[in-house]
Amino acid sequence: MYRMNNNQNYVALAAKARLGDKPSLEKLTGLVQPRLYAYVYRIILEKNLAQDIVQEALLEMVKVIEKLEKPDSFWPWLRGIAYNKIRLQYTRQYRHRTVSISNLQLEDRQKAQSEGLANLMTEELRQIVFNAMQTLKPRYRAVLAMRCYENMEYSQIAQLMQRNEFSVRSLFFRAKKSLQKQLSRSGFRKEFFLTALLMFGKMTAPSEASAAQLSVTGATVSAGFAANLTGLATSTPVITTLIAAGFLGVCSVTAPSWIDKPMSWAEKTTVAVKEKFTQNLTAPNEAADVQQQCWYYFPEQTSGPVMTRLLKWDPQTKQSYQQFLQNDRANYFFDRTANTVYIENHRYWQPNLTVQRLPTDNLHLRQFLTTAEGRPDQMQYVPDEGRALLVSIKHNAELPQLTYNYNVLDEEYFRYSFPNGVKIVDNRDVMHKRGWTYFTISGHINGKKLSGNGRIPFVYSAKKQYPPWLKLQVYDRMVIQDGADGAFIYDDNGKMLENYTSGTFFKALPRTWMGLHAIDTVRRDAAEKSVPFETKFIPAENKAEIVLKTPKVNLIYTIDLEKDIIEKIVLSEPQTMGLYGILSFSYLQDIDRPEDDFTEPSCEDFTKPQEKEMPQLWLLKLAETDL
Repeated sequence: MYRMNNNQNYVALAAKARLGDKPSLEKLTGLVQPRLYAYVYRIILEKNLAQDIVQEALLEMVKVIEKLEKPDSFWPWLRGIAYNKIRLQYTRQYRHRTVSISNLQLEDRQKAQSEGLANLMTEELRQIVFNAMQTLKPRYRAVLAMRCYENMEYSQIAQLMQRNEFSVRSLFFRAKKSLQKQLSRSGFRKEFFLTALLMFGKMTAPSEASAAQLSVTGATVSAGFAANLTGLATSTPVITTLIAAGFLGVCSVTAPSWIDKPMSWAEKTTVAVKEKFTQNLTAPNEAADVQQQCWYYFPEQTSGPVMTRLLKWDPQTKQSYQQFLQNDRANYFFDRTANTVYIENHRYWQPNLTVQRLPTDNLHLRQFLTTAEGRPDQMQYVPDEGRALLVSIKHNAELPQLTYNYNVLDEEYFRYSFPNGVKIVDNRDVMHKRGWTYFTISGHINGKKLSGNGRIPFVYSAKKQYPPWLKLQVYDRMVIQDGADGAFIYDDNGKMLENYTSGTFFKALPRTWMGLHAIDTVRRDAAEKSVPFETKFIPAENKAEIVLKTPKVNLIYTIDLEKDIIEKIVLSEPQTMGLYGILSFSYLQDIDRPEDDFTEPSCEDFTKPQEKEMPQLWLLKLAETDL
């Protein structure tokens, strides 16, 4: 383990510098600069950028040194400043930058020659190790640098990286495995791992004397038994208890994640086997001994989008036979018996057509759904707050087992690896492959015409670039629009009548980017507003019909289960069932229409939208009161 001998000098100089002693500040800056550069360079691996970040960190140190409360914690404090600079740099641009291998070779060779390190190892080995480190993800290099060369405890790394300690251990374990994998491609066995870490540390040390003091031990690179289990079982740190890690060990896969790669292979697939997928999803009953485990990941707030993974397995053979994955890019179904992955338009829905529950559902929603469905609620729940929350629920013959934690997935977006050699069948249509599309609405309510259009993202990854919006002309008397600026109602003269929270008018419409099937978004929206509903399955057409019931009007939704879209909404009178109105939806497979037809609305009146929503579903209010 590498330790600096200048810590006491840091403390003494920092104590004077924070009191305004300029000579001490200048000396402290010069003393700490080589070590800080080594720390940053081990993560960045780009000479000029590392120098820029070091200069920025030192400038900030000079500006705020008087705020340093404990001089004996000077180095962790400065290290934190530098790490935040690194993180900011990656956020702005570094993820999109490339670095020439020849430049890396040249700068590293010059550094070794200038500091007399060339005799420590051969040039060939040096380059193999350096290239292996360069291929690692920046956060992998960061956790390796902090643990192996900064002698930081996992708790300290967790605090700096704003993670929990277990996820840091898992991150470190994956960094180890990734480095070992890169080294193995050059013919080195895993026993070379410690030597490679030591070599890299010496290559990037700030001086020959520092390099001579550096060592890396087996104890340093141990992540702990639980973290090792999790790291071995999956490509991302998705579970935080040994119960879950033990399950994952049964269903583990070790193949590289093809989901992280471009989907060009999907375009080449010509065989479609939709029947098997549909049959699996809509089977009326599951075997009594089937066990399953569900993961729910909320990349934003728990009221926002959700990504889901569902595994089903046979407890007798201990083998999973179905895996459903709904992440930020697409919806996958892996049938192990057919060794085939199907990519579908639609998200998963419950085989018995009950409403999909989420472990973060609020009490009102839970109670209403339980009453409406007349069946026991078997979902396990957690506090509905926080960001980057992951929940795992395992269902078997015993009581469900639940665990949850925050900030465990970071940038991984719930990716998952399927085994090598699987057959890929892409059943998506053009608009779902694109990830978003435009749509139109036409129809009438009580003889009065409605028309409009909008844009809908089908997956979470498309939401940022192609956010949802809606513009609806109502009766030639008012305009409803909903977009990034907020939700608004204007009269026929363009005067704003009401404004609401963005997304208000997408309630009771499909919101597939949220991670749930259209049948579930519609019914959950109704339940939130305490509107009773019924669900009917139309097997011949593979469609569902949802009836929202109120004393004055019923809303009858027809939903294409395979395309995961609303086809039409019929408004009828509850007593006579007479037609009161109809709204038809059309979705564009090809978007070759003039852009003027689908111009995203903006708020010309810069009144800030109120943080409010309508007390009931806007379609019901429109039908009953004309808003």
